[in-house]
Amino acid sequence: MSNGVVGVLLLALGGFLVGGVYSTWKTAKVFAVVLGVAALLAIGGAIFWFMG
Repeated sequence: MSNGVVGVLLLALGGFLVGGVYSTWKTAKVFAVVLGVAALLAIGGAIFWFMG
């Protein structure tokens, strides 16, 4: 798998998780925070993947 594909997949995962944060914020704040941390890790991983 090429480097660009992995980075794009990580960004897509981060976007999916951010959508989960948005949709669960009003009902389950603790779960939304967990999803937010996972989204930050995925987006940060994509950024580091593109830099490396």
